[in-house]
Amino acid sequence: MPLPIWQIVQATSGGVFGRERGRLVLATLAIALGTALGFAIELINRTAVGEFAAGMAALSGHADLEVRGPRSGFDEETFADVARLPGVAVASPIVEVEARLVGRDDTIRVFGIDALRAARVTPLLVGSSDRTLDLLDPGVVFVSPSAAREWALAAGERLVLQSGLGTVSLSIAGMTGAETNQRYAVMDIAAAQDAFHREGKITRIDVRVAPGTDRDALRMAIARALPAGVAVGEPSLAIDAMTRISRAYRVNLDVLALVALLTGALLVLSTQALAVTRRRAQFALLRTLGLSRARLCTLVIGEGAVIGAAGAVAGLPGGYLLARFALAHFGGDLGGGFFRGIEPTIAVDPIAAGIFAGLALCAAIAGGLLPAIDAARAAPAAALKPGDAESTAACFATPVPGIVLIVAGAACLFAPPIGGLPVFGYCAIALLLFGVLLLLPRIAGLLLAFSWRPRHAPASLAIDQLRGMRCQASISLAAIVASVSLFVSMAIMVASFRQSLEDWLDRLLPADMYVRAGLFAEAAYFSPGDQAKIAALPGVRRVEFTRAQSLLLDAALPRVTLLARNLEDPANRLPLVGDARPPAAGDPPALWITEPIRDLYGYQPGQRVDVPLAGHDVPFIVAGVWRDYARQQGALLIDRDHYVELTGDSDANEAALWLAPGAAADVVRREIEQRIGGADRLGIALPGDLRRLSLGVFDRTFAVTYALEAAAIVIGLSGLAASFGALALARRREFGMLRHLGMTRRQIGAMLATEGLAVSAIGLVTGLVLGGAISLILIYVVNRQSFHWSMDLHIPWLGLAGFSSLLVALGVATTLLAAREAMSVDAVRVVKDDW
Repeated sequence: MPLPIWQIVQATSGGVFGRERGRLVLATLAIALGTALGFAIELINRTAVGEFAAGMAALSGHADLEVRGPRSGFDEETFADVARLPGVAVASPIVEVEARLVGRDDTIRVFGIDALRAARVTPLLVGSSDRTLDLLDPGVVFVSPSAAREWALAAGERLVLQSGLGTVSLSIAGMTGAETNQRYAVMDIAAAQDAFHREGKITRIDVRVAPGTDRDALRMAIARALPAGVAVGEPSLAIDAMTRISRAYRVNLDVLALVALLTGALLVLSTQALAVTRRRAQFALLRTLGLSRARLCTLVIGEGAVIGAAGAVAGLPGGYLLARFALAHFGGDLGGGFFRGIEPTIAVDPIAAGIFAGLALCAAIAGGLLPAIDAARAAPAAALKPGDAESTAACFATPVPGIVLIVAGAACLFAPPIGGLPVFGYCAIALLLFGVLLLLPRIAGLLLAFSWRPRHAPASLAIDQLRGMRCQASISLAAIVASVSLFVSMAIMVASFRQSLEDWLDRLLPADMYVRAGLFAEAAYFSPGDQAKIAALPGVRRVEFTRAQSLLLDAALPRVTLLARNLEDPANRLPLVGDARPPAAGDPPALWITEPIRDLYGYQPGQRVDVPLAGHDVPFIVAGVWRDYARQQGALLIDRDHYVELTGDSDANEAALWLAPGAAADVVRREIEQRIGGADRLGIALPGDLRRLSLGVFDRTFAVTYALEAAAIVIGLSGLAASFGALALARRREFGMLRHLGMTRRQIGAMLATEGLAVSAIGLVTGLVLGGAISLILIYVVNRQSFHWSMDLHIPWLGLAGFSSLLVALGVATTLLAAREAMSVDAVRVVKDDW
């Protein structure tokens, strides 16, 4: 009767797990790292999007349809046109404004509602008070429970908000009834229009459809009654439009987590290869005693599964803690600023936890699959003989699978994105990586065949040894190539992005000082009187004002930013992508667009397009495409004088100041604070301050990338150590015979050092080429399809040179340390089995 598999595991695995404790812990940590990152990203995204969707649903109430347009609002007469359409049971107008809390670096959404209508459509927006007239009191506001908790607000206190450069002080009458974690305030619609200078404007209309009405027919009837730039759809459409902006960030971080799992799988491969080599004779003896190949293969794969299970057990709680930390310190928008005003509460989904635990198991099992096949396929009689070092790595000697994968990856580069995500770009990277890994025996053989033959006998012997064992050396190369390619590709991409960002900041920050009204708050602005005061400040030579508004070009996409600015020679001032095509005589005015507008809406230079302004479609000619790293949803730039003429809006959000010769920036700053407003209402910065702030945000955003790069190199070197340890153990009788023939321990060390140097060099060269190719895919395919941003290629030559030198040195040292055990065995004892 055959022994149960668990007894065999107990008899064979305890010793090796003890001897390889360090490598097993590192492999487990690698699996746990990938699991934790993926699970944390899933929790953060699920929490943020779930809270946002739930909050939007609560704030939409019982609305069947929603009419929305630019953030600045549209004519309130539209409400009357919609409300009297047949089939509309009730329509509720809303004014929505993002206002800054005076004395805080926070903003709050303020909803102005008609309480009587809102009670029938969005009852949770209606405040709760003992005095019914409070709902109509223009000096009263109701805050959400989340806002009250966040800022310690209570009934009877004052809520002071910024409007323009002035303030609006409102009395808190109570709380709203919405059970949501969004922070907002509600007041009477007429009072909101007066307080935030939105006279005659509304932002949204919530519509309840009368029973028995054809909703699609009503939607088309409403659409015909709307001005340009205003659309109607179901409330869920706005939710989808907002959440899709953050999706690219989440997916890219998910891919990084999967890369961490891949490197963990390669480390499991190297660790298990070493463990199998140590027990080769033991497994052969078990085979002669009746253990089948299938049971032996199951045994080795089960050991890999134990590593995966341990990684999952450690990774899932780690991911939860990481998610809580990120939500507490960075919010639920992954640094993108998409879900401001939400107080997220983390919720664990058992299905998601099971999926990531399964991915950890699959990664570890995949890493242990090749060593398991190696152990099962070994002939017992041959494995009991000294010097046996056969490996199933020889199964990768045929180049056809690798070539097919590389060709398929190249074909994926020409495929369009799916749902706005670079799915085929990621597939191209994966296919290219696995294709190169399958071709490693051929690549190693080719490089070794043309390598220089050293005159030193131990070094020459090492090169000949590698030429004869290139398939076995491929296991050592796999972890090095994967980790080096990851490091190089991310290093080139990040360096290119950072340098492109620096160049972009230099082009867009030509002035000596920048003054902004408010903090991400649309209710803050410079009135014409404020602008005149700024222009008249002593020491100011020239001022350039900018007005920023949000327009709705497509109901299924997020709003885009319209910038109205008087630019001198925009073709030279803007960081253009491609050539400019300014309008000819008789053409409409010029419109300068960013890359997302070109990609998402299909606008091209020289094309005539209509832009909705003040409820009308206004013709423009696309004069050029410019690079903008600040607004992922896209931006349009037009002449400010033409904007004021069309809309009558002469306010501004930002002022760029050129100082007179000899004027001190500190003196001008004090003048601004004394005459215009202090730091509690204005943001005043020099170009250097904005540059440092932007680059600091960039470096913090990519901090996890730097950490993954370092982890990849540690994993690669660990894989090299494990693989060379396995080869050294398999060759310990060879070392003993060489000692009998007269080679010293130092000469054997030199031979192994040469092997480590050669393998590290081959892995480095292959990884550099592969990483360079992957970086091009990241820059020109993944980044473009994810964020619609272009960047210039910048290779950090000095950093890569230092990295390459360090890697080769560490590779040699790692090889010697890994082979120390095999070299320390007495020369007579290791060859006695041959006598």
